[in-house]
Amino acid sequence: MLVHAHPDDEAIPTGATMARYAAEGVPVTLVTCTRGEHGEVVTDDLAYLRTADPDELGKHREGELAAALAELGVHRHAFLGGAGRWWDSGMAGTPENEDPRAFARADLAEAVRALVEVLRAERPTVVVTDNENGSYGHPDHIQAHRVTMAALGPAADPGYAPELGEPWRVRKVYWTAIPRAAVLRMAEEIGFEIAEDMPGVPDEAIAARIDGRDYLPAKIAALGAHRSQVNLDEGFFADLVKREEFGLEHFQLARGERGPAGRGSEHGWEDDLFAGLSRE
Repeated sequence: MLVHAHPDDEAIPTGATMARYAAEGVPVTLVTCTRGEHGEVVTDDLAYLRTADPDELGKHREGELAAALAELGVHRHAFLGGAGRWWDSGMAGTPENEDPRAFARADLAEAVRALVEVLRAERPTVVVTDNENGSYGHPDHIQAHRVTMAALGPAADPGYAPELGEPWRVRKVYWTAIPRAAVLRMAEEIGFEIAEDMPGVPDEAIAARIDGRDYLPAKIAALGAHRSQVNLDEGFFADLVKREEFGLEHFQLARGERGPAGRGSEHGWEDDLFAGLSRE
């Protein structure tokens, strides 16, 4: 199960991983915390959404997300608390941060309860979410991390909200990661403008690398489904998707026992998020 803040967050750091496990028959569930109501519209034919009520953009992005998940072969999805319960908080320091509907301002107990309900219903062996910095400091990514980590204990506690279902203990928890070396390489080769804001993590902090290069076409198609947010014809993402390494996705292990290294891994990284576990 993956917990991401906005539509399109699933495709960028984890799309190939999702497509790979879905193709292998592993049940994959995505939880999206907001509809991305304050996302930047980059497509000219959708320019009307730039000045529309943010709720309209949120509804539009619901459709984009459904199309993206179809490309990845993923059929299990939930909006945390229901679609529109919490709104996109905008980038750090923007007025949207102060909206009482903003996910970054969500009552932690309420958001945890909503996620516990999903965890107990889906009963995932492995959970993936953002790291404590939200990858690049976005308030909603940080909140997705906070809520996910806070929900794990209650989900396994028989005394917590028994009406939400039988307790469930997640075996392994990973945080998405970008190797620092890759960030620096992209900064040099394709002008990665936010390199200083998104420093990445050192190799020794990474526990797993999923080789999803066989599923890179599905990942690119899923990313392309988010047309309001992503331009694959020019600019950063157009350059990024041409790189074979876009199909290699990295993770830090936050909870659980590290499994055996993948074959030929010079860093001792796992090549399977279920390493050391049964997929059942």
